[in-house]
Amino acid sequence: MVSRRAPIVVAVLTAATLALGTALVPLLPATAAPQAAAAVDCSAPAWAEGRSYTAGQHVTHAGRGYTALVSHTAHPGAGWDPASTPTLWTLDGTCDGAPDPDPDPTGPGEEADTPVAANGQLRVCGTGLCNERGTRIQLRGMSTHGTQWYSQCVTDGSLDTLAHDWNADVVRISTYVQEGGYETDPARFTALVNTYIDKLTARGMYAIVDWHMLDPGDPHFNLQRAKTFFTAIAERNNGKNNIIYEVANEPNGVSWQTIKSYHEQIVPVIRAKDPDAVVLLGTRAWSSLGVSDGANESEVVNNPVNASNVMYTFHFYAASHREEYLSALSRAADRIPVFITEFGTQDYAGEGANDFAMAQRYLDLAASKKISWVNWNYSDDHRSGAVWTEGTCASGDFGAHRLKQAGTWIRDRIRTPDAF
Repeated sequence: MVSRRAPIVVAVLTAATLALGTALVPLLPATAAPQAAAAVDCSAPAWAEGRSYTAGQHVTHAGRGYTALVSHTAHPGAGWDPASTPTLWTLDGTCDGAPDPDPDPTGPGEEADTPVAANGQLRVCGTGLCNERGTRIQLRGMSTHGTQWYSQCVTDGSLDTLAHDWNADVVRISTYVQEGGYETDPARFTALVNTYIDKLTARGMYAIVDWHMLDPGDPHFNLQRAKTFFTAIAERNNGKNNIIYEVANEPNGVSWQTIKSYHEQIVPVIRAKDPDAVVLLGTRAWSSLGVSDGANESEVVNNPVNASNVMYTFHFYAASHREEYLSALSRAADRIPVFITEFGTQDYAGEGANDFAMAQRYLDLAASKKISWVNWNYSDDHRSGAVWTEGTCASGDFGAHRLKQAGTWIRDRIRTPDAF
């Protein structure tokens, strides 16, 4: 813990009030002593923007339990989260006996308490992903569903759950290009990505900016849109050290040479604005390293993209993609840098029965070779591949009791301690 000089009291406020929403709330003196953080059972719903709270209501936020002091509405964008507004909330304690969060997690002699604080700017090293100290690491996390459909599932409350309960390292922000996505309103979807980046940055998590092209499968169809999008995102966020760019979700119906040509045009666009970020490159046949088209990883190994600090993506769905896919991933990871940016325990459509045994074989391989992975998907879609039961996102309650079977399974694996 870093010692700090106590503030000098220059004035005492004896009777100040602040209007927040419909409530008049007394201002606390600037020198009020910090509230003690005893252990509490955090079974209450997670706090969320846009919701109304009554005096005495209990919530959880950032690994702590709070009680509302007054009735109020947490207006979006107001910044009235419990940790920031002691006039609205009283701290009950940390969840289940967890230690009180350190206000200076990266002080001398202390370990960082977020993935980004622990690892800093990532880079590709050989066939792996390394942190700023050159140590090879594995990131584990979740992908959003399409933000044109499920933005209500990406809230302060849901991201607090990912960061502080699931202990996720990374979130993939899936911006569909077609299907009611980016092409319908580029400014809106660009702004939405930036909003999510800011939320993830505040929580010390890595953000994968996913250009979720799917149909048409030729990435050149959206090349100009991609250039516009990535220029805007990279220019706005180039001062951050937690951004990873995924430039083509699942190319399909075209050759590796065609996909490679696209990558060699889009990577320089990002490099012009953000020269240090890792860029993830989609592979042939829905990012299967070509396996779904009867090929294999050799086409990428023998004809890599002419760019540095890049990785190649691999997607799998355990109930559909069996031994041939697993073997190709294993061989590829020994020759080129690979990142699993999407997978599920179901069939390739993200639905049907879960094959946890096959999925575990993939994750065991990924752990042994430190291949980073992201699971599809963090929403309450009706399919079995969505982690939350239907209605969860609207309720704002992201407790473990709201998880589907696949959600419980993946949460347990993300919560496994990181080996940073």
